[in-house]
Amino acid sequence: METLMLPGNRKLNLGERPMIMGILNLTFDSFYPQSRIGDDKETLLQRAEKMIEDGADILDIGAESTRPGAEPLSLEEEMRRLIPGVECLRKNFPEAVISVDTYKAAVAEAAVEAGADIINDISGLSFDSNMADTIARLGVPVIIMHIKGTPKDMQKDPRYDDVIGEIKEFLEDKMALAAKSGIKREQIVLDPGLGFGKRNEDNLCILKNIREFRSLGRPILIGHSRKGTISKVLGCKGPEEALYGTLAISAYCALNGVEILRVHDVLENKQVVTMISAIQRA
Repeated sequence: METLMLPGNRKLNLGERPMIMGILNLTFDSFYPQSRIGDDKETLLQRAEKMIEDGADILDIGAESTRPGAEPLSLEEEMRRLIPGVECLRKNFPEAVISVDTYKAAVAEAAVEAGADIINDISGLSFDSNMADTIARLGVPVIIMHIKGTPKDMQKDPRYDDVIGEIKEFLEDKMALAAKSGIKREQIVLDPGLGFGKRNEDNLCILKNIREFRSLGRPILIGHSRKGTISKVLGCKGPEEALYGTLAISAYCALNGVEILRVHDVLENKQVVTMISAIQRA
């Protein structure tokens, strides 16, 4: 069992079963069109309320699409979209655990001031040289994800000699950077970054060998929901048809002790991991 310390001396206990992190996209161009909320606060509140009712343990809110080929969003536009959204969630759902998906230090700081609990950095502290120091000062948990390249170019023929070894080395380096900056080890969650500079075979290899990341000694997050690898394996036309493949991966991750699953469909994934947990405890 691992415990993340949240602002206000709150705690998030990981380990009994996978936590379900529901995705809230304040975007107009995320890869799964049905997940897009844009600027509509009413839709944001409706989606968040439904996720909480369906059993979401964490709400992960982001304003910048990081789909393959995406253009970076300006700091000003990300702030304009994201911070009012965080404030809205905190006001209406005071007990919710809120994670913010950003790689910009200034956004992270403003988000925590607005009520966020966790920073989810898809760059693994790489894109903004101030991010590690900022998170250390804020004292909040951080999700460090592996990425090869940037969202704009990451899927332009990514190659690895040893995908598991190279991702582990990256994550080890970023944990060392975090420690040097003053981030407590027990506040770190690791994400191998499915789909972020990975080929289909790389994503499958990561999942097959997910227990290899246990040697890093920190909880693992997997963000697999409706991603392209599922469509390639199953022959789906796109993310709209990839729910069942998502649930299969969620079940596999639950059986392999993954602590957090980041998904679009909270109810379905929650039921999968709850059923598996019940069998394991029987």
